[in-house]
Amino acid sequence: MYLVELHRLIEDGENSTVEFKRKFSSPEKIAKEMIAFANSKGGQILFGVDDDRTIVGVESEKGELELINTAARFFCEPEIIYDTEIVSIKKNDIVVVNIPESTNKPHKLLSDKINDDVKVYIRYNDKSVLASRETISILKGSNVKSHPVKINFGEIEKNLLKYLAENERITVKGFKKLANISDRRASRILVTLVRTEVLRHHRIDNSEFFTLV
Repeated sequence: MYLVELHRLIEDGENSTVEFKRKFSSPEKIAKEMIAFANSKGGQILFGVDDDRTIVGVESEKGELELINTAARFFCEPEIIYDTEIVSIKKNDIVVVNIPESTNKPHKLLSDKINDDVKVYIRYNDKSVLASRETISILKGSNVKSHPVKINFGEIEKNLLKYLAENERITVKGFKKLANISDRRASRILVTLVRTEVLRHHRIDNSEFFTLV
């Protein structure tokens, strides 16, 4: 990475593809960020840069790299593929971790806490957030090796499309009520229609909904 590129990343601040870390906190917390990027459009973690864009550098390049490797290998399932660069700026070393969008989604966080739930994260704006059940299913279906999707258009599906032709959006709960079906079935039908590109899945803050393509 050229120095001018690093300056630009820092000046632009944190966003959907860039995360700043003043220092390494724990493998589990770093794995969370790596997972979110891999499950989304990819991104970069800059170690040695504070949230306010202050460049502080890292204390030990070797130590940081070892901990990042631990996070990717032992706290991510499947393991995260990444590469690193060391860039010197203002006599400070910045560790840049490049994480491409994965072709093996969804990646899950493996906690070292006993009986802790396995979690899946995605990147939303400048935060790494928990993925919903619907998002996880969509991630699974986005892989090249995923099974072809099949759908039968019955009365439930037809009524859904009719509703969306007259209304802007629908949620899982809204569809459940409209069709008088279980939460799980409503979710499954909506995800299938997203995978067949009939519907589009949206997220705004903590709200998720579906619209016609």
